Amino acid sequence: MNRQNNPQEVIVSGIHLDLTPSLKTFVQEKAERLFRHQERIIRVRVELECDPKQAVSHRFTAKGHIQIYGPDMNASVSADECHKAVAMLIDKLDRMIERRAHMVKAKRQRIRVTDLEGAVPEAI
Repeated sequence: MNRQNNPQEVIVSGIHLDLTPSLKTFVQEKAERLFRHQERIIRVRVELECDPKQAVSHRFTAKGHIQIYGPDMNASVSADECHKAVAMLIDKLDRMIERRAHMVKAKRQRIRVTDLEGAVPEAI
């Protein structure tokens, strides 16, 4: 697919968190890795949340939603720093996309019973 004809969309939003321009560009640069593996992605939405009432190790939560042809994919990660949460989220979404691609490829290459019926000679 040509990227000019099908521009992918990355939406970044903050919940109880002021998004800085550097944080937005960090998320967009990291999200480009997802488009490299799967060009059928329509939209990636990343929600960054800061909850000061949580423990320090789970203060920042990054939620990712990938809208793709087929079932959508969702993931959530908590960390002590916002940038670290984003990096872990993108890694997790990337693994999910790779797993999905391998499963689709394996499904295409699986031998079906109907394929074997014509290949097996009948007993006389």
